[in-house]
Amino acid sequence: MKPGMVEKEGFAALVLRLRAEGISDLDLLTAVEQTPRSLFAPPQYSDHAYSSRSIPIECGAFMEGADLAVRLLSHLHVKPGQRVLEIGTGSGFMTAVLGRLSERVMSIERYKTLITAAQRRLDSLSLRNVVLRQADGSHGLTGEGTFDRILATASFPTMPRFLAEQLVSGGVLLAPLITGEETCMMVRLTKTGSRFDREDLFEVPYLPLVPKIASYL
Repeated sequence: MKPGMVEKEGFAALVLRLRAEGISDLDLLTAVEQTPRSLFAPPQYSDHAYSSRSIPIECGAFMEGADLAVRLLSHLHVKPGQRVLEIGTGSGFMTAVLGRLSERVMSIERYKTLITAAQRRLDSLSLRNVVLRQADGSHGLTGEGTFDRILATASFPTMPRFLAEQLVSGGVLLAPLITGEETCMMVRLTKTGSRFDREDLFEVPYLPLVPKIASYL
């Protein structure tokens, strides 16, 4: 089967699974369709790009299963004109989708290898409103003002207050919190003035955030 057909069939199957979960946001699904996941998966895993399984990538990281990635983006409710901060670029897939949905995306990653590969993929898709930085994500991104949406894909032991403070009023933060030795819960914070409303969403497989940038990878 030709790669384009594999992509179309994989996306169609994903949409059916997402609709069964109640996810039918046309803007989000269009942005996902315009961002071929096989471009972001290692070649040996391209046949699994649209599956629900996690896919290993460089530096001991992983690419979320397609269902989880879109579910997270659905809970973030990104709108045109918004500024988004992503903690953990990874493969760059969610970064790219966020770039199609928002005004500007700042994405930080501790591994230079992942930043370089993600930048190459973003360039191939002509996404110019996304900025990648190799940086320590344990304190968010200082000096860049506030953000409408923040998405973290590395888990924290407690809710990262410093990230919440980088939200505008009305902003939304999604971050995984460690709940056990091998479990963590994706939590959504919505900021209203100086108050935060918390909602526990579902368990996620994210690894603990590692401070400082990687020296060699």
